[in-house]
Amino acid sequence: MGRTARRTYELEDISIVPSRRTRSSKNVSTAWQIDAYRFGAPILNHPTDALGSPEAAIEMGRLGALGVLDGEGLWARHENVEEKIAELVDIAENNPDPAAAVRHLQKLHSAPISNDLLSAAVRRVRDAGVTTAVRVSPQHAAELAPTVIAAGAEILVVHGTIISAEHVVLVDRGDDELVAEPLNLKTFISDLDIPVIAGGVHDHRTALHLMRTGAAGVIVGYGSAEGATTTGEVLGIGVPMATAIADAAAARRDYLDETGGRYVHVIADGDIHTSGDLAKAIACGADAAVLGTPLAAASSAPGKGWYWPSAAAHPVTPRGALLQVAEESERSSLDVVLNGPSDDPDGLLNFVGGLRRSMAKAGYSDLKEFQKVGLSVRA
Repeated sequence: MGRTARRTYELEDISIVPSRRTRSSKNVSTAWQIDAYRFGAPILNHPTDALGSPEAAIEMGRLGALGVLDGEGLWARHENVEEKIAELVDIAENNPDPAAAVRHLQKLHSAPISNDLLSAAVRRVRDAGVTTAVRVSPQHAAELAPTVIAAGAEILVVHGTIISAEHVVLVDRGDDELVAEPLNLKTFISDLDIPVIAGGVHDHRTALHLMRTGAAGVIVGYGSAEGATTTGEVLGIGVPMATAIADAAAARRDYLDETGGRYVHVIADGDIHTSGDLAKAIACGADAAVLGTPLAAASSAPGKGWYWPSAAAHPVTPRGALLQVAEESERSSLDVVLNGPSDDPDGLLNFVGGLRRSMAKAGYSDLKEFQKVGLSVRA
């Protein structure tokens, strides 16, 4: 009594309902475009060092997806990142204490960010000729944005576990004086010459507020992955992705009416582990999706088969653990993970092919049409 709560749904709670019409998967387009940048696959990587080295971002771009560098990750803090990750993986594999790897990850992230190292990493991706996207946290967006943009970033991703249109931080002005300074995303975005993707958000109202800042895309969710993210345990926060995506899609429609036609892309981030999950995320209203653990199984992933979310390195409140996704012998090329061919019956490979076939079986030819497909809720 005195409290109400909505009934909400995970992606695993829903199914896609095919229509009376089917089509050949060859006549289906999975292309996605945000601002002036067009991609053959509606896929981004979670901005973690387990996935997002400059080389991995380049390969993502060449395969038609969008690779995202973490502007506050290890490539911005250390010169010999491969050695540092090898040390981390060795601890994760051989130390019986599961917290030991998290402590070492925190230690690695305690090194200061070097603008020179950050700029060099961004330039490596830009010089390869693929679209260059860099993630920064709301706390450091104003500080790091000029560096990454000057180095050639074409899309800025302002990404945190929870984000709002105005993020307030305490700034030390000296003499033990702490001043509350908000990052007003609307002002921040309007001053930039490149598109901004911002998130994560979890409900209709916050998504709508974030769209009003001028963001080109809004990330829905917090990158949850079974065994890797513990946001529910640490913060008590959990967002069923099917409902969250549908709410953000409704906010997109409301904002489209409000502005007379400005379309903001909804990007799903969380609980997408198979090609079927990707299809259901698009069916719920997403324009694209962030993949985490599936990409960690790629042979080119820096984590060598291990995955951890970016929030796992938080210095005082880590929200994630290291998860072994694949043994060395089980890893596949990134091309196979994204485009197949697959010999896996569980939807862990050929994500784009699985999405394409789901669209074809339901009779839709492109992603925006597929967002209208029927859905059912499992009892």
